[in-house]
Order: sequence, then C-alpha cells, then structure tokens
Amino acid sequence: MLQSLFPVIRKTSARLGARSLFTSIPCRADPWVLPNTPEHIKQTAPPEDAAESPVLSEFPPIPRPGETPEKTRSRLLYQVRKRGTLETDLLLSTFATRQTLDAMSVEELREFDKLLDEPDWDIYYWSTEKRTPPPRWQNSTILEKLRKHAKNEGKEVRRMPDL
Repeated sequence: MLQSLFPVIRKTSARLGARSLFTSIPCRADPWVLPNTPEHIKQTAPPEDAAESPVLSEFPPIPRPGETPEKTRSRLLYQVRKRGTLETDLLLSTFATRQTLDAMSVEELREFDKLLDEPDWDIYYWSTEKRTPPPRWQNSTILEKLRKHAKNEGKEVRRMPDL
C-alpha cells in the first residue's frame, strides 16, 4: 500500500518544489547562503556592468547642517548598533566605542558618517578584505582603521557593547 503512494508523493514534491526525503528527487539550491562564503560574496557583489558610483538609494542622506560634533558622535554611536545585519552591527559597534569616536576629528566623523551610508555587506566585506572597495574608498583612513580592527590581532572576545 505504502509503495503505491511513493510516485504520487514524488510528483507532488517535485511540482511544489519542496525538499524531499527521497534521494531520487533533486533538491533546489539553498536560497539562504551563509555569510562569508564564496556564494554569498558573489551574491551580494554589485553587478559587473554597474557604474563606478552606483546610486544606492532614491533618497540622499539627510543633510545635518549645524550639527555639533558631540551630537554627531552620539548619532553615529546609535547608528552603528542599528544597521540590520548582525555581522556589520558587531564589527561597527565594537569599532565605534565612545573612546574611538571621541578621538576622531570632525573630518573623520564626516567620513565615517558617509561610510555608514553604504550597504551593510559592502562595509563588512571591505573591512574584512574579502572584496576590494571602490575607488572612492581606496584611500580612506576610517576604512583602514576599520580593517585593522576587523583583524582582531589581540584575539579579544568581542560582543555588542552596553548602551
């Protein structure tokens, strides 16, 4: 009786595209590839034919004229924790501690603010040197400091800083 149901189950599974326990039915590739794998790096890369400086969003960054450096530091400290991608959140929030932000000049704060306008996975892969950054970030002092931080040469255990 059960043997007669196998062809029906196989056809239904194949039609629905569902994964099956049967080895004779091919499974589709996993749509949720793991970060830091070659598949993910390729999947999140900009297209080959993309312009040198692609438009990342329809909306430009919010202009903040007259923002004091202390307010900028507080805003950046909040923004690095609320990116949306855990890997980038951890990397940026451990980098941008209160001591690091206090040591930055106003120009470095502006550069760091512009870096945060980039997509999460781009920042992550540029900092871990899995991908080369575009020319606009090639000589960035902030990105260089972030790369040094990402290497974690002291092998310290990192976790999200307390608020």
